[in-house]
Amino acid sequence: MQRQYTAENITVLEGLDPVKKRPGMYIGSTDIRGLHHLVYEVVDNSVDEALAGEADRIDITIEPNGAVTVQDNGRGIPVDIHPDKGVSALELVMTVLHAGGKFGGEGYKVSGGLHGVGVSVVNALSRWMAVEVRRDGKLYRQEYAHGIPQGSVAVVGDAEGHGTRTSFLVDRAIMETDDYDYDVLAQRFREMAYLNRGLWFTFRDERPGRERERSFYFDGGIVSFVRHMNRNRAVIIPTPIYIAKEFEGASVEVAMQYCEDYSELISTFANNINTPDGGTHLTGFRSALTNTINKYARKNGQIGEKEPNLTGEDVREGLTAIISVKLTNPQFEGQTKAKLGNAEVRTYTEMLVNDGLFAYLEENPTEGRKIVEKCLTASRAREAARKARDLVTRKSALEGVSLPGKLADCSERDPSKTEIYIVEGDSAGGSAKQGRDRGFQAILPLRGKIINVEKARLDKILGFDAIKMLITALGTSIGDRFSIEKLRYHRIIIMTDADVDGAHIRTLLLTFFFRHLPELIEAGHLYIAQPPLYRVQHGKTVRYAYNEAEREAIIAELGPDKKANVQRYKGLGEMNPEQLWSTTMDPAHRVLLQAKVNNQLDAHEVFDMLMGSNVPPRKKFIETHAKNVKNLDI
Repeated sequence: MQRQYTAENITVLEGLDPVKKRPGMYIGSTDIRGLHHLVYEVVDNSVDEALAGEADRIDITIEPNGAVTVQDNGRGIPVDIHPDKGVSALELVMTVLHAGGKFGGEGYKVSGGLHGVGVSVVNALSRWMAVEVRRDGKLYRQEYAHGIPQGSVAVVGDAEGHGTRTSFLVDRAIMETDDYDYDVLAQRFREMAYLNRGLWFTFRDERPGRERERSFYFDGGIVSFVRHMNRNRAVIIPTPIYIAKEFEGASVEVAMQYCEDYSELISTFANNINTPDGGTHLTGFRSALTNTINKYARKNGQIGEKEPNLTGEDVREGLTAIISVKLTNPQFEGQTKAKLGNAEVRTYTEMLVNDGLFAYLEENPTEGRKIVEKCLTASRAREAARKARDLVTRKSALEGVSLPGKLADCSERDPSKTEIYIVEGDSAGGSAKQGRDRGFQAILPLRGKIINVEKARLDKILGFDAIKMLITALGTSIGDRFSIEKLRYHRIIIMTDADVDGAHIRTLLLTFFFRHLPELIEAGHLYIAQPPLYRVQHGKTVRYAYNEAEREAIIAELGPDKKANVQRYKGLGEMNPEQLWSTTMDPAHRVLLQAKVNNQLDAHEVFDMLMGSNVPPRKKFIETHAKNVKNLDI
């Protein structure tokens, strides 16, 4: 029977209700990433004041009760009555979507807040919010509960100076967490300080037992940013290249430096907003970089007339670069602003790099020759890697390529329903093969440790059998022939022993995926298995603990008079197939950690420090964290 569907079934969400109903549409998610996005929205408004030349200081505080306060010394949000709406402009900005000074072009020439929904979205998702404005010698204040004003904007006293102070406490009925990660937020504010030369950030955490404070201020701007990113790397040219130019309605600046490493690290920003998915500024930069280096290399005879051009991959090997554009009318894809869409920005960036970089190379021939030599070496290695890759992809795993430990494939052929366990050693591989569900679980045992890809080019990496067979088993190929559509298993699970060697093997594999198959991480296909650390038995009762706290809780639950037998697993091979299945491989009971990259720069720094060629930073890290190490000898 067809159900009645009339106008009465149509729901109209008023005011901020759409945000409360579908918060993910506005802040991406309601988990910790969305939680941090709320802070960014408020801070972005203060940064916009700095872009307008009206502020030079921003203070951010996580209060003892978990609220967040952001204060700037900008002009202060207008408090006078809006001529059309009949309410204070402050109330309008805080309670109405798409209201702000960023649309008409008068309030802000450049702004990171595109849609005008930022601070009102934060208000909608907060249990409580208060805004104080210092303007014209007066202190104005208005409070809100769940986005609803608790009275009109009122003068609460006299005030010196000017600026806005916003405090909010998130609504746990909507947000999944209110536990801010200080380090993640600090990294974002550090980036903003780099991108806004002369802007001072102070970030405090006043939560009990977690008190911290950091300040960020950089006179060198994005040149200092590149230096920071390369502080643990051996550089080819001592000083980063810096080029910048003003265009109609936009400005573009680029800082770049080549290193002896093999990975590229290019970060892009538009109006101070990190655009991890790139966009037109990245496209223009890449195109112009390849064109300019080829043009310079041919002019100076480093590439012969009959020799092929360097590719984009060649000229970006070992490159660290920051691209920052600031424009009047940014066109982002989505409220979270992950990708820039302005077509004219590609032209501007190409013009800047074509002219500015070529002029630098001409004026600095020694550095120019070193850069081209680096690119030529990368080109030769790429050709060698192509030949090695051809050997890897010539046959698929289904055509009978011999795999280390012999891949135990599954019978299911729908990739969305299958998973592959990358297992350490034959012993664990044997238990996994016997304990698995053959219908959808494949097992690939690896013998020993794979090559550290952080210290090698792709041609050398593909010379290792374990790497070749892993790529073949996954089916995606690698490099410029990578195709995620050919992935044979939608869950790739790293399962190693819970000891030092197992952690090292896991780190080597994570380094390989991060550097050479990052698309699999971005698409959410990579996981880490969590086998139990302890088996606690009393009589016929057997319980498993995944950490020390769980072990102690189980023992306490049994009671002090019960003598439980506690076994510490040193390796997966100590488990019989049934135990491995029930604790680590059974989807109904297992624990899997999904590998994610929350911040590309942070992840790059960690891999560079822990796995790179430069020893002193790694030594310092070990010395700093030595006191926190547990079970090192297990």
